[in-house]
Amino acid sequence: MKFRPVFAVNRRPVTLPRRAFLLAGLALLPVVGMSAFARDDAKPPAVGDVAPDFQWTALDDSKVTLSKLTAQGPVVLILLRGFPGYQCPFCTAQVGELVSNASRFKEAKTQVVLVYPGPADGLKQHAGEFVKGKTTPDNFTLVLDPDYAFTSKYNLRWNGPHETSYPSTYVIDMKGKIVFAKISHTHGNRAHADAILEAVKKLGAPTPQSPQP
Repeated sequence: MKFRPVFAVNRRPVTLPRRAFLLAGLALLPVVGMSAFARDDAKPPAVGDVAPDFQWTALDDSKVTLSKLTAQGPVVLILLRGFPGYQCPFCTAQVGELVSNASRFKEAKTQVVLVYPGPADGLKQHAGEFVKGKTTPDNFTLVLDPDYAFTSKYNLRWNGPHETSYPSTYVIDMKGKIVFAKISHTHGNRAHADAILEAVKKLGAPTPQSPQP
């Protein structure tokens, strides 16, 4: 025997027809569909995509614009973890390895941008502590990402307790196209210099263009 839902209204049994339940289910479909599309749209940039342009502020308060850098040559974009309550040892190790290969990046006419994300309050101080006592090559630039503006634009925000961003590495060519991408969903598992330089090497020797006004 099959039963259909019965609700008591003024002590008189009222049986809702199956059609009412069907229409209610159909009404929910657009909402579910929109949620699915929203999740698809929230993916980080990938190989083959044009990297969204962005302007940062460096530690010396100068402005750094991605499109102006790529007009001069390939760009290696490194998203660090910033300051999740401490200076990340994995970030320190990754940057140390990249800096030790600075001459190789310079030979390839490649700029390396290190993005340091975090809450705006105290971010510049923490970033200064991160590079304190370290030599920063002239083709390396540490930029700030206050309140995760860049991190969120690239959909790389790690919204876990005591987390900041997913450590990520991009190689971007002179047309602004991403040719290499590695996103880590752990603190480690970072892209190494050899793999990054191999991606840069495939681009060939760049011919600098005039910077855009």
